[in-house]
Amino acid sequence: MRTSRWFSLIFFFVGLTPLALPSLAPLHAEESPAPGAVVEGTGFSLFDMESIKGFDAEKVERDPVCDRSKRPKIHKVEPDEAKPGQKVTIKGENFGTKECFHGVAFSAAGPAKIDYNFVNDTTIEATVPDVRPGMSFIDVVAGGGNARSKGFLVQAK
Repeated sequence: MRTSRWFSLIFFFVGLTPLALPSLAPLHAEESPAPGAVVEGTGFSLFDMESIKGFDAEKVERDPVCDRSKRPKIHKVEPDEAKPGQKVTIKGENFGTKECFHGVAFSAAGPAKIDYNFVNDTTIEATVPDVRPGMSFIDVVAGGGNARSKGFLVQAK
């Protein structure tokens, strides 16, 4: 009985091998495409893609050029404590241009949008958000990165 099992297994594997080989033959019989030829179904290509037709010189002139090499710094926040709704002035350097300035954030406010006014490269005015009283940090995000202030006290309303 044992020999018949082995014999059956050998017959099974040997019997299948000749059947499987002919199906592989056409893969090797086909000609390979010429170098640089477009072959359908080979993945992403720009086949039938319209080419870029120049650029708009006016738009390029209007686009801001943001200097990413100058990291912003906050020197001071005046006043250093305020109630929600009051305005604070953030003084520093390298805040960039209005077009390249991204925003102001208070750490106590999380992702809430903060109202601010971009004055110039060294001055931003921001409104303290409605958050619980306590310490917070003020972050400015400019084209060259972000900067964090020293602790800022949000007072009770």
